[in-house]
Amino acid sequence: MATRVNNTGRVYVWEIPVRLTHWINVASIIVLSFTGYYIGNPYVQVSSREAYGPYFMGNMRFIHILFAYIFVASLVLRTYWAFFGGNQWVSWRALIPFVTAEGRGKLKHAVQYYLFLRREPPTVLGHNALAGFTYAIIVFLYFLQTLTGFALYAQSNPGGFWWALTGWVFLIVDSQFVRLVHHLIMWLLIAFAIHHVYSAFLVDVEEANGLMSSIFSGWKFICPGDEEAFESPGEASES
Repeated sequence: MATRVNNTGRVYVWEIPVRLTHWINVASIIVLSFTGYYIGNPYVQVSSREAYGPYFMGNMRFIHILFAYIFVASLVLRTYWAFFGGNQWVSWRALIPFVTAEGRGKLKHAVQYYLFLRREPPTVLGHNALAGFTYAIIVFLYFLQTLTGFALYAQSNPGGFWWALTGWVFLIVDSQFVRLVHHLIMWLLIAFAIHHVYSAFLVDVEEANGLMSSIFSGWKFICPGDEEAFESPGEASES
């Protein structure tokens, strides 16, 4: 896929499906975290005399399940785009930089930068190698969280659709372990989100390429004429 650059040095990096699923995931994780924590440890006491009191937990569960479906739909769209629809910066290949010598070199550069062992940030348009590898782990956590969540949900209807898909989990581990894993992944994703925002601001300042605004607009900035320096190896070989 050709690099899309206009005469101001802007490069169209994050396509609409990528930006859309990013913000759907943000909203979903926030809602799922609040409602999921409440389901496991009710932190709001509601009087049964209130009209909504007797079914407050039911409403929380409904919201949690609703956003779980929204989250799954977002994952399906993003996965499709990574394999079949996206450009080189959003491809699944960006998540496995360690399979090539060049990728391992870029991964080392990124690690050194984040450990303050190297002053210059990695020069990339998409995700740097460390970020890509980190997102691969996050994607794995997304799917594991989805599996454990729907397995727990399936217990309310043994023999139903979700039980048929996820009931095998309880042949391996018990219900409490599944709940523990589901709960711990929530905290891991929250911790990642905090670091993700910090890193995004840091790299935006260091690289001055419009990283923060790009997740809204899709465009990042390079000097006109430097397009070839940012091509992926596969793209460069095809040109």
